[in-house]
Amino acid sequence: MTRLPRVDAVLIQAVIAGALSFAHLHDIARAAGQDGWKAWAYPISVDLLLVAAWRRIRALQETGDSARLPWWWFVVALAASLGANIATAGLLDLEAVPAWLRILVAGWPALAFFGGTLLAHSPVGEPQAEAPADAAPTPAAEDAAAPVTAQERDVPELPQPAPRPSEPTAPPSPPLPSVPPALVDHARKLADAHQARTGSPIGTDALRAQLAVPAPMANAIAAHLT
Repeated sequence: MTRLPRVDAVLIQAVIAGALSFAHLHDIARAAGQDGWKAWAYPISVDLLLVAAWRRIRALQETGDSARLPWWWFVVALAASLGANIATAGLLDLEAVPAWLRILVAGWPALAFFGGTLLAHSPVGEPQAEAPADAAPTPAAEDAAAPVTAQERDVPELPQPAPRPSEPTAPPSPPLPSVPPALVDHARKLADAHQARTGSPIGTDALRAQLAVPAPMANAIAAHLT
């Protein structure tokens, strides 16, 4: 016996609601001065913007990005659809449409084009990859989860060799201070006089005593004299 296909009540309800909303938008557009094919294009534009905004919202939610812009355009398209449904329920005289409604209907194509362009070209990040639930355990995890036998517990641990002490390194020598050229020339004259008087080069201590400078400065001057 052949089974009849099951009827999806939600799908039928969506088709009915979409057809009624389509007709209401068409009536509002025609009453606002949009005749012929233009009146039929308005409901298509509203429904397409509604669907595009919803698809962008779902895509941004999957990547964890902010969906404020698509939500705004979704509300705009939903307000246009609901407004047409409510206006055709006898609350608006379709024979005498107010000027503000004519302005909204006439400006809708530019607004829908702008919103559709932003939705189509807004960046969407990559979806976050989730680790599979049945992923194979790593060898380290298998070793950690493996039970320890009694024989392995009874094996004594061998003593580890003590680490060899590192050889001490000599601390770096501090940099020599800079010496003015005039002081170097004066020290060279003193060294030449000492060499001529004693026959031996002047020492650092004698140079420091004659120049009355600290030891680091005397070492720097002696380095310039050599």
